[in-house]
Amino acid sequence: MEEMLFYDRIQFAFTITFHYLFPQLTMGLSLMIVYFKWKFLRTNLEQYNEAAKFWMRIFALNFAMGVVTGIPMEFQFGTNWAKFSELTGGIIGQTLAMEGMFSFFLESSFLGLFLFGEKLLGHKLHFVTGFLVFLGSWMSGFLIIATHSWMQNPVGYEILENGKFVLNNFSALFTNPWLWPSYLHNQAASLVTSSFVVAGIGAFYILNKKNIEFGKLFLKTGVVFGLISSIIVAMPTGDLLAKNVVKFQPVTFAAMEGIFHTETGGSEIVLIGQPDVKNKKLDNKIAVPNILSFLTYGNWEQEIKGLDQYEEDVYPTNISGLYYGYHIMVGLGTIFIGLMALAAFQLFRKKLFQTKWILWAFLFMIPFPYIANTTGWYTAELGRQPWLVYNLLRTSEGASPTVSSGNTLFTFLGFIGLYLLLGMLFLLLVGKIIRKGPQTQTH
Repeated sequence: MEEMLFYDRIQFAFTITFHYLFPQLTMGLSLMIVYFKWKFLRTNLEQYNEAAKFWMRIFALNFAMGVVTGIPMEFQFGTNWAKFSELTGGIIGQTLAMEGMFSFFLESSFLGLFLFGEKLLGHKLHFVTGFLVFLGSWMSGFLIIATHSWMQNPVGYEILENGKFVLNNFSALFTNPWLWPSYLHNQAASLVTSSFVVAGIGAFYILNKKNIEFGKLFLKTGVVFGLISSIIVAMPTGDLLAKNVVKFQPVTFAAMEGIFHTETGGSEIVLIGQPDVKNKKLDNKIAVPNILSFLTYGNWEQEIKGLDQYEEDVYPTNISGLYYGYHIMVGLGTIFIGLMALAAFQLFRKKLFQTKWILWAFLFMIPFPYIANTTGWYTAELGRQPWLVYNLLRTSEGASPTVSSGNTLFTFLGFIGLYLLLGMLFLLLVGKIIRKGPQTQTH
């Protein structure tokens, strides 16, 4: 049973990690595309219109990859996680169906019109199609995170005699206190990814002395969007989300922060340290006293419960992974704020485009928001374990009893090979779009 559960989980972790590489760019990028198109309508400068169309080509490629890699996950609910689907389908089926029926169709329908309908529609209606693509992508994220938030903090449900969960308050799904901080944090993090990608490609053009005017536009836009979104990720959304974890999942918070033993007189914040789970301690730690208590409760001496206050059967099943995932996310987020602030300062001084080390930094930083987003998602998922529905349904109770570990391993290896090919094809096609660059037109 343990072997089967391991392969079920590792397969889903792999497929969702690969899938999420694509929507985390498209959600933020859709807003930036709307901005470029809006600026074109305001200024009538063709450069803004071409920028919108250039990034929509990359958006479309990401969208297609997101669709292709998202479909297998839907099937995994029925194959690897049939018991989970049977017990909770009456609730999570509602939000997932709404995502497919409303958001996905809105986004995909108007994406085609934006890509191919500019001459037919005219610029104002073309802007509307871009806005509806943005709306569809952000609605999609909202409904997925509404599903995820219910699993983290179940609300508005009752459990029937046969063990099935049913919804007794539909509005509770969308007023879940876990939902809005999670959603806004996720969307701001998506905007950080797209800002670094846009700024990084801009820096590439400037350093390469090719499409320099577009490079300057991309870099400037990426820095402005990136500074705002990277701050929002930390404050207020990250802060609100951490306080939700303290309130609803205190044992998860203790594991995230590496608090093995309850500290009286205020808890320190650990900057660096390696968890030794067996001996319940942190090795080689560098910590600042009392800061965690102040950040969490606004009180320097507030006690925060450690893992020693809880039964071991409710501990997160991978404390080390949870701890590192959380600290990598926070560490990278801090670096993002610092780099974006420096770049914004140089932009204000009108020296950004000549500051080569910042241009190189943006070029090399392109992968890191993806890593931060992925480790953030891991923090949420590993933090909820050993539960599928927090405190109500254990992960071991949701797996399909009739699918063998051999079958799951076989398909997992197949996914690895297929996604490797898809990933290489995606990079080749994106590279081709970037090399070609935005197409300037004269009217």
